[in-house]
Amino acid sequence: MEDDAAIELNNHVSPEPEDSSCCCPICLGPFCQLSYLDKCLHKFCFNCILRWTKVVTGKQHSPPSFVKCPLCKTENFSIVYEVDGGCLQRHYVNKDFGHSFILSRAHRYRLQCYYTEQGFLDDIFNIPQYWKSCKYCQPNCWLESWLRREIQALTQEEDVDIIVHHILGVVKAVLWTMRQQKSHMNAPEKKHEEFKMSVVEAARRFLGARTDRFVYEIQLFLASGFNIEAYDAVYIQRLGWSSPGVNTEVPQSELIDRSTVIPYLYIFDCDPDGTE
Repeated sequence: MEDDAAIELNNHVSPEPEDSSCCCPICLGPFCQLSYLDKCLHKFCFNCILRWTKVVTGKQHSPPSFVKCPLCKTENFSIVYEVDGGCLQRHYVNKDFGHSFILSRAHRYRLQCYYTEQGFLDDIFNIPQYWKSCKYCQPNCWLESWLRREIQALTQEEDVDIIVHHILGVVKAVLWTMRQQKSHMNAPEKKHEEFKMSVVEAARRFLGARTDRFVYEIQLFLASGFNIEAYDAVYIQRLGWSSPGVNTEVPQSELIDRSTVIPYLYIFDCDPDGTE
């Protein structure tokens, strides 16, 4: 039987024409298994909003019974889905609360990098030169894998597909726009700032206080032009550390030990409602 939320949904939802509102606000693609939050009735792909709630609730000390809508901040208690079928389904926010994610040696190496001084690789991987020489026109086929490892390390979550998809989409969109504007190029400094502002806006809600450094690290990786293994080798050599590979023995003084408790990076470093 339909409960109150389902009845309310039926009273408010009607077929809509094909326009920009038919795109999921999280993945920015066409809706896949359309779903709604039960209070504000904002719509998303079911897997997108389900993963979003898991990321948000996973940063709390205890499983909350609600999650705030990523669009309007309304507190919602469940996701209503299968709205095109004969019987609406409902998934509660605190159902099947996720398990903890154990960081690998490579994850711990990347997390430790965020505690080092920024800029110590600028003489090897020159970010200003990256924008000046139009190296951004060259695609980097390793970026998605690098982003996934980076975000897993920073959020301490295994399932970060939706975050990776969102940030990668923004990065690709910004770089694609810059490539299309080659004939009337902006100054390198302006391109650098445009990239930084766009990616910071996309990543802030997930990475909080680590966002600015994260965007710097993205540019460092892109400027290198290396695959992940070569990039790690240069980074670690400059740091004076050992390799983060599975078979490498690393002194406890050089990397964060498995017994060390690494504070979670909460989704919102500021007040969830947007105030500082």
